[in-house]
Amino acid sequence: MDAWHRRTFEHDGLRFSYLDTGGTGPLLVLLHAHWMGASDFDDVVPALADGWRVVGLDQRGHGETQHGAAHTIEKYIGDVDALLGAIAHSGSFVLLGHSFGGMVANHYAGARPDRVRAIVMEDIEVAREGQADFILPWAGVFPTREALEARIGARLAPYLRKSMKKVAGGWTLTFEPREVLDSQGALSGDYWHVWLSHTCPALVIRGEHSKPVDGTVLAEMARRRPNTELVTIDAGHSVHIDAPEAFVAAIRPFLSTLQV
Repeated sequence: MDAWHRRTFEHDGLRFSYLDTGGTGPLLVLLHAHWMGASDFDDVVPALADGWRVVGLDQRGHGETQHGAAHTIEKYIGDVDALLGAIAHSGSFVLLGHSFGGMVANHYAGARPDRVRAIVMEDIEVAREGQADFILPWAGVFPTREALEARIGARLAPYLRKSMKKVAGGWTLTFEPREVLDSQGALSGDYWHVWLSHTCPALVIRGEHSKPVDGTVLAEMARRRPNTELVTIDAGHSVHIDAPEAFVAAIRPFLSTLQV
């Protein structure tokens, strides 16, 4: 996929990586889920980039961005600010977040309501608790890609194929499982008050067959917040991967309503 190109910037002692379609259209920023990276949006970016500049950030500890720094809500908000500085964007923009990215998007909109023109929440609640300790055995270097996929398991491995890389001695993940647990801990809590604090147009996308997210909570998010629409798509948690055409079909009309 050649619709966007990789760039880097320095922030908070880390080298951050991001993908950018370029152009002069209004800005749409994509934030990925835990375990993933900006490249997981490859299949939907060409359609979303029609009339828009689309930028996807590899969040700290993920993708090609460096690991090892602190994980806090304030750090995630600062990372988005740094991205905007790196691309010299000073106006408002649309923020789309999947899972972990949606949690960051909610907090960013709460902290910077003047900057977020609209928000898209892909299959994530605004109140979550706990950490996925089952990922800890995924750490380390495995002799083959197949061995790494076997350790992850048949259900989840297909979603992590862009998060696997060849290194000296075999194959490993682009994220550290222990660092992901730190991130999950930083975001655990009830943030309904944040969700209800910002008033920009919002689209909540629900994966009908999602295992980690309760669809009734997503429906309540749309019901309780003004100016918010709910769309349910025949997909699992990673809606943009499971059903890219339906995902784009839900987002394009929403984007077309925005006067950016």
